[in-house]
Amino acid sequence: MSLADELIARAERRDVTFGIVGLGYVGLPLAVELARAGFRVLGYDISERVVNGLNGGHSHIKDVSDAEVKELREKNGFEATTDARRLTEADAISICVPTPLSKYKDPDVSFIVAATEAIKASLRPGQVIILESTTYPGTTREIMLPALESTGLKVGEDFFLAFSPERVDPGNVKYGTKNTPKVVGGITPDCHRVACAMYAPAIDTLVPVSTTEAAELVKLLENTFRSVNIGLVNEMAIVCDKLGVDVWEVIDAAATKPFGFMKFTPGPGLGGHCIPIDPHYLAWKMRGLNYKTRFIDLAGELNSEMPLFWVRKLMEDLNKHGKAIKDARVLVLGVAYKKDIDDLRESPALDILGLLHQYGADVTYHDPYVPSFSEADRDYVSVPLTAEALQAADAVFIITDHSNIDWELVRDNATLVVDTRHILGSVR
Repeated sequence: MSLADELIARAERRDVTFGIVGLGYVGLPLAVELARAGFRVLGYDISERVVNGLNGGHSHIKDVSDAEVKELREKNGFEATTDARRLTEADAISICVPTPLSKYKDPDVSFIVAATEAIKASLRPGQVIILESTTYPGTTREIMLPALESTGLKVGEDFFLAFSPERVDPGNVKYGTKNTPKVVGGITPDCHRVACAMYAPAIDTLVPVSTTEAAELVKLLENTFRSVNIGLVNEMAIVCDKLGVDVWEVIDAAATKPFGFMKFTPGPGLGGHCIPIDPHYLAWKMRGLNYKTRFIDLAGELNSEMPLFWVRKLMEDLNKHGKAIKDARVLVLGVAYKKDIDDLRESPALDILGLLHQYGADVTYHDPYVPSFSEADRDYVSVPLTAEALQAADAVFIITDHSNIDWELVRDNATLVVDTRHILGSVR
């Protein structure tokens, strides 16, 4: 029996220890599903706070409850560690680390490199390494493979290397790690077979692709598709504003067509770790091949301009009420990048708050999921949402349409509202 066949048989018996590198929005839900499928799971993270919390039965992300963590600890033997040397205990290792952009909007793969070096230090025959972090096509083959093979072990024979993009949607109650189809591509055919065998007990549907590059590109296409279409509908919002037409009425009417149209809605700008960032990975890769990704670049330009568009709308509306933006009392509702989560990553609210301060507004905010945060050397604390607070504001600026905000209270008490999400128009 080959080493690949032996590992596949062990995966079917759940006789495998799974290592998870990075215990955040991607890694921790994956750890939950793997443990529930019967694998022993060892989580690794550089944050002592995260590791100590998990070992104490406490979750640091909304999509995984404390009860689930305690169950993992007590029934499934889940353990978290900050000791990278313990990764040698793992037969399969999934890398779920951040992949941000540099200040020049180039890919920052330093976390992937650091994870690869940590694994390389204790790499042994029979291990399966799977990268899940979103990145540009070629990362697995061009960065990880040479580093791991520098140990003298050969891919596809001594160890197995694959890419399987994460598809986490924080706050989504319908689709999670288990029931979202999982794309898998391996460096070699045996790498692919082994990686699929490792995930099969924990994931409902696996989607095989021929190479790691194809798997890497799948995630970039998914989020570039969203970025481009959001850019289009954001531009339509600007067009409708200039024409004096209600963009929401136009979108809702267009959405009645049963074919050939997919509904996207405008907003204050893009947020989260994926959609504002992933298209830049593809654009960067193609610049190296002397190709300009025109749709991607234009969509990014349009989407990044939306915070300024909405702040200017606020200024116009204040002027109509005889009030300047300077010293205006502005109450911002919602700072998370989307509804019903506590995630501030790349949130357009941060740009909007910066612009409001730049123009001299007196800014407060309310967000039931984000009690406090710091940005640009300013500390913010969420204020209670009361009739008095709404009445005292010169303008209410709706950025995030959380379900548990009392929108009737807002409608009844706010003097001036700038509603980037059309929530007051949809709540009756």
